[in-house]
Amino acid sequence: MDKIWNDYEEIKTELISVISIMEKSTKCKNKKIENSIKDLIHSGGKMLRPAFVLISSHFGEYDSNKAKSLAAVMEMMHMATLVHDDIVDDSKLRRGQPTTQSKYGKDYAVYIGDFLFCVCFKILASMSSLQNIKIDSNSMSRICLGEIDQLSSRFDTELSIKSYLSRISGKTAELFSLSLYIGAAESGCSDALSKQFWKIGHNIGMAFQIIDDTLDYIGTDASIKKTPANDIKQGIFTLPLIYAALKSKKDFEPYFKKDFFSHEDVNDIIMLVNKHNGVDKAIDLADKYTKKAFKLINTLPENPYKKVLKELSEKLLIRKY
Repeated sequence: MDKIWNDYEEIKTELISVISIMEKSTKCKNKKIENSIKDLIHSGGKMLRPAFVLISSHFGEYDSNKAKSLAAVMEMMHMATLVHDDIVDDSKLRRGQPTTQSKYGKDYAVYIGDFLFCVCFKILASMSSLQNIKIDSNSMSRICLGEIDQLSSRFDTELSIKSYLSRISGKTAELFSLSLYIGAAESGCSDALSKQFWKIGHNIGMAFQIIDDTLDYIGTDASIKKTPANDIKQGIFTLPLIYAALKSKKDFEPYFKKDFFSHEDVNDIIMLVNKHNGVDKAIDLADKYTKKAFKLINTLPENPYKKVLKELSEKLLIRKY
């Protein structure tokens, strides 16, 4: 369990139960699949999405079994998208551990991701209202479209802030929104309050992803627990580069003519992005989303979990760069 939960014993205990639900729900005859999913469950993720479900559930009539089951669904949806991402990216490691596709092969990884999605909708069918299942399905469609947009935009030099924001809205923010929304909606919160949680999740998710993208230009392996500049190497142009290139596209033109970046190219691009204040501008936009999230959190009904959500958001979004 990530150390972020050490200050929140009640949520930590609930998340341990969520892990048990995931393990129980993914038991199957094929032990290779079952064991690979156990590896995913215990791979060291922060479990933010299930925690968001639990937090917002406490603003309504809290049903422990229902809330934890829905929390398990959100985490397994996230896991499934990661498995498929790693296949597309041919990633060998995630969180310092071998990815499913590198350990078991791409064919098995595809089916493991698909199996996780099936488990999710099986649980939803027994726990969630028909209207919220429809919302879940629409969200998954938007998440998949966000990933497709990212794939199709590799090495695309037609840079646009609007298209980037649309991409991360689907790729990252959507599941943050859904997690906070579904917990509130399924615990009987009003439509207005549930929608407020959706907006909170959107703003947290947008800020979170923008901050994560800046770390590609200023982070180290130790500070971000992944290889820096990985997006650049794959031709994924994120907000810091977009801002810098819009300011001085001429400096980037020699690189935009390529469909592969050498180690030297990557270093040059990082230098140019920082020279043209791309990181600073991206951080400024992340701060705007962060302020929107806190403004919405501050207007939530008084509840002990309001403080938890605020503190958690601070830990995620107010980082040392």
